[in-house]
Amino acid sequence: MSSRTSTTDRPEPALRGPAVGPARPAPFFPSTVRSRSARVDGIDGLRTFAVMLVIVYHFHPDILPGGSIGVDIFYTISGFVITRLLIAEFARTGDIGLRQFYRRRWLRLVPALLVVCALTAVLTFAPVQSFRHGWSAALLAAASLVNIVRAMQPGAYSGVTAPLGHTWSLGVEEQFYLLWPPVLLGLLRRLSSRAVLVSAGVLTLLPVLWRYHLWQASAAHRIYNGPDTRADQLLAGAVLAILLARLHAGSPWRERLRTWSGRLWLPSLAVLALIVWQVPITGASAWNKAVYTVGFLVIALLTVVLLTSLELQPRAPLNRVLSLVPLAWVGRNLSYGLYLWHYPLMHLLSDLGVRRMLFPSTLLATFIMATASYYLVEEPCRRMKHRRRKPRQQQPQAEPAVTPASASVPAPVALAED
Repeated sequence: MSSRTSTTDRPEPALRGPAVGPARPAPFFPSTVRSRSARVDGIDGLRTFAVMLVIVYHFHPDILPGGSIGVDIFYTISGFVITRLLIAEFARTGDIGLRQFYRRRWLRLVPALLVVCALTAVLTFAPVQSFRHGWSAALLAAASLVNIVRAMQPGAYSGVTAPLGHTWSLGVEEQFYLLWPPVLLGLLRRLSSRAVLVSAGVLTLLPVLWRYHLWQASAAHRIYNGPDTRADQLLAGAVLAILLARLHAGSPWRERLRTWSGRLWLPSLAVLALIVWQVPITGASAWNKAVYTVGFLVIALLTVVLLTSLELQPRAPLNRVLSLVPLAWVGRNLSYGLYLWHYPLMHLLSDLGVRRMLFPSTLLATFIMATASYYLVEEPCRRMKHRRRKPRQQQPQAEPAVTPASASVPAPVALAED
């Protein structure tokens, strides 16, 4: 048998835990363990484009009626990055530290959100119309419940979540982060890597079937905001992460993925651009069965093609453009703050009488606040996260012992946490 045959499910002795009862091969993820690739700047650049789509959409839905798919793109990126992190940890240690994972997620996402919530709550006492429900909006956003409240409103959204209604997407993401890691850990402990991949694929299809079951125009808000009805977009990224982790650098399947992603990234980008330009997603006139059932998964799969190309084709035009330093830096460091701040600032400046220059004024203020948030809140929390993190002890290894070459390979920088 050649060295390439059945590589993806071949047992890796160095990754086994202590033998208890009959030996069972641990899932084998060769590219996660041995990859030395740098962080993929193109993925950070894609974040920049995604957040700018959402911002422009909130100001000019007539220009970019489908600009809300920036959120969908973010979902697939998040599912991909987080799953790669979790698999890398499992490959190194034979386990996933869920408490540490949740702590890192909290430090990464919540402090900056709480600052926005605090300012929103304070503005409740100011004479600005959009913030009259600031306290309720702040409490719901801080608890990651805005999406749940909006999902329960079949008609027009009430003001109870304004001006933090945009944090519905953060609620979906946080709820995914809460549930997916223990599910993935359970799969990794019990199944081969191939079975984990198949199981994740099946889970990705379930929300589509669920949306078909729920579909009617009055259920549009339920489908759009529900963590269960949007999970396929995050899981599509997770499936890609599992697939790439299974394939070693010389795998013929990896080469096929590289070839096809090189052929399909431009058509995929064109279809996404067409959706942004021509296909309204939100609003009663945009509620149609195709978009709200299979459409969300289609957007996720198109994003998966882009992510695959960015991962496997570092010299492709897409990667070179998205890896430009300003795009990559903004996506890596400011995209979260830009998303957090643009919506309340838009409402605040509008209430203060800014009209003709509302978009450029809000964009400038958003960049200022996002930069301040990054340096004063997010970066200090990130340093705290890394400073207090203790290295996990690797489980005792079954024979043969790990070789020096494989033992010295660090976790890839590309898996660095958002």
